[in-house]
Amino acid sequence: MEHVNIHEAKTNLSKLIHKAIHGEPFVIAKSGKPMVTVSAYTPPPDPAKRIGFLKGNLDIPEDFDAIGEEAIQAMFEGGQ
Repeated sequence: MEHVNIHEAKTNLSKLIHKAIHGEPFVIAKSGKPMVTVSAYTPPPDPAKRIGFLKGNLDIPEDFDAIGEEAIQAMFEGGQ
């Protein structure tokens, strides 16, 4: 992995970023001491793509909204 000092990194930042994007990460050093590693950003997988992943695999009954209706009403009215 290539090591560059801070001054060189500032001077050649565009070139270094281009290299990192194309799979060549580098280390920025200060007085010969490695400080940071720079590599291409990899975005995390999009969680929104999971929406609808069970479509067609579940059967929801027509009376789904009424399931447990009497028990819920009793809880609100103080009965059991």
